[in-house]
Amino acid sequence: MNRPQIAVVGASGAVGEVMLSILAELGHRVDNVTAVASERSAGQDVEFGNAQLEIEDLATFDFSTIDYALFSAGGSVSEEYAPRAAAAGAIVIDNTSAFRYDNEIPLVVPEVNSHVLEGICSGAIIANPNCSTIQMVVALAPIHREAGIARINVATYQSVSGAGRQGLEELARQTAARLSFKEPELKKFAQPIAFNVLPQIDVMLENGYSKEEMKMVWETQKIFNDPDILVNATAVRVPVFYGHSEAVHFETRDEIGMERVRELLEGAPGVEVIEGADMIHPTAVTHAAGKDPVYVGRLRRDLSHPRGISMWVVADNIRKGAALNAVQIMNWIEQNQNSGGNSDQAKVNSA
Repeated sequence: MNRPQIAVVGASGAVGEVMLSILAELGHRVDNVTAVASERSAGQDVEFGNAQLEIEDLATFDFSTIDYALFSAGGSVSEEYAPRAAAAGAIVIDNTSAFRYDNEIPLVVPEVNSHVLEGICSGAIIANPNCSTIQMVVALAPIHREAGIARINVATYQSVSGAGRQGLEELARQTAARLSFKEPELKKFAQPIAFNVLPQIDVMLENGYSKEEMKMVWETQKIFNDPDILVNATAVRVPVFYGHSEAVHFETRDEIGMERVRELLEGAPGVEVIEGADMIHPTAVTHAAGKDPVYVGRLRRDLSHPRGISMWVVADNIRKGAALNAVQIMNWIEQNQNSGGNSDQAKVNSA
């Protein structure tokens, strides 16, 4: 089988670098992967496994030889260049918010709604959801299928890598400054992030919620294809480099026992349940960072609601929350096309 030609757009960014790393891990070769970025990064080298790829200039790049274009270079870049790539015949998988809320464009988490990819062909654009939404719906999907979910109340504790390389650098600089008894310099965030917690991510909207919080509302309803699911989110930035954590409280429409919930989660693709023995629970540092699964812990019945359930959900926001999910979408399409339309659920486990 011929390997597809893949372009990673935004290859010099935090997500793009991880996309390249995952593709190298999966055995893709330097002759079927192209690194693409803005003119500022063009000509530089980026790591691809044990090899190096020279970054090509997006402004002049020819997408006509590309089967899949994985975009992670910012919303304005995607708005301009993703349609060009699609018009040239590539299947575009976009990691920004540029196309997520377009009813004609599928918003996909393969473990949850891979069926919407059936029939996808050259020239299509597919949207990757927000990183916080991805890990939450992966954990909730098996429960929603069996008992239905009426309402979700979620508080996210999001790492600085969600703000890109500048977020990572700001936490590092401010931590060093604090430890040297110096005042931290503010560049990326409006307030100090080192040794602090910031209760706003993205701009505030007229309803009092931030855009990051509303993304979880809109995207959850679209991915589950259920506009009746109520979602209340609070998004918080925390001084962690990689890995988002979420306190998820939800109410099911039908009765479901806790043992059945645990059984569903333990059998769900992409989920690992950590029982919490000896005070060990899933955390961004000890479990999620650099790993593929969505980790679930602190699973318990909500004492305040007869059909309420609470759990703690952790995942690497750069891998499963962005790069890995895009590669999984690409792999699902490849396998589905090559199997003559057999969309077996096992395909979602293909990284």
